[in-house]
Amino acid sequence: MDTPVAALLERKGSAVHAVASTITIAEAVAEMNNKRIGCIVIVDEGQIAGIFTERDVLRRVVGADLDPKTVLVADVMTRSVHTISLQTTVDQTMEIFAEKRCRHIPVMDGGELRGLISIGDISRWVADASMAEADHLKNYIAGGFPA
Repeated sequence: MDTPVAALLERKGSAVHAVASTITIAEAVAEMNNKRIGCIVIVDEGQIAGIFTERDVLRRVVGADLDPKTVLVADVMTRSVHTISLQTTVDQTMEIFAEKRCRHIPVMDGGELRGLISIGDISRWVADASMAEADHLKNYIAGGFPA
C-alpha cells in the first residue's frame, strides 16, 4: 500500500504520550495503564531518548526481578528507537515492523515528534482497505458500478 502513514495519523490522531527518563518504572507503567497504551515515548530535553513498552516491562523488569518503584525507566527503556517520516508508506512500515521486530514506531517530521504508529494501527488500516476493496468488487460484479 502506497498510503503514507500521515493518513493513518489523520484518522487515529497524533497524540503521543511521553514521559521523562527520570521517572520510575512504576510511574511509567501507571501512566501507560491510565492512558490504556502499550508503550510510552521517553523524551528528554525535547528529544526522543527512548521508548518503553509492555515487552520491556516483561523482559527487563519482571524478567530481571527489578523493583519498579525504585528503578528508573532510563535503566530499562529501549534506547535505539527507529523512527519514520510522515511520508513513509504503510508497506514500508510493515517491513520495518517485521525487520526490527517492534510494535511501535514514532513518526517524525523535521525533527519533531508528530505521532506514533503501532502494528495495530497498520492492521486496522489494511483490514479496512481490504474490506473496502471487497465491497467495491462485489458492487462491480453485481452491476452496481460502471467499468
